[in-house]
Amino acid sequence: MTKIAVIVGSTREGRVTDKLAKWVAVEAGKLADVEVLDLKDYPMPFFAEAISPRYNPERAPAPEVQKWLDKVAEFDGYAIVTPEYNRSMSAVLKNAIDAIAYETENKPVALVAHGSSGGAQAVASLRIALPGIGAVVIPTALFFTDGVGEAIDEAGVLKAELRDKPYGHQTSLEGQMKSLVWYAEALVAARKQ
Repeated sequence: MTKIAVIVGSTREGRVTDKLAKWVAVEAGKLADVEVLDLKDYPMPFFAEAISPRYNPERAPAPEVQKWLDKVAEFDGYAIVTPEYNRSMSAVLKNAIDAIAYETENKPVALVAHGSSGGAQAVASLRIALPGIGAVVIPTALFFTDGVGEAIDEAGVLKAELRDKPYGHQTSLEGQMKSLVWYAEALVAARKQ
């Protein structure tokens, strides 16, 4: 079965990104084997390597960075769930991306964001950064404009009035997760050739 990681792109106190990630994981779990990767569980030093990981054949990452790299490498695709901080992604998410060398090479990424503009600028920043680590960003993104804290419960279930809205967040997420799994399966097959 296709393996998808849902990455929680915030570690701050009082975050709601983890609730949004649970909702994404519930939907993705209907189509694939899913694991939530919370960056709180992968504390890493600020990226300060002398050479880009992709160009350093003698790289020896710190153990906490290697733990992250080993975990990321296990998956066929990813859903990154991010807040928008100062018109971009969070620093902890960018740091986690910067540590990656080839672990995400030719693997698809779906982007789910939240914030006052639905996290649109965080998504734009990720669309620029992710190809640098060989990831394939799928065309659709989900911009969550409703208050996440009130819209999604602790189990990752979207409130009924939002879930049942035609062409709302639920429909968008279902379509996006189908697309992510389709890309993941196609790229797994392509990597085997």
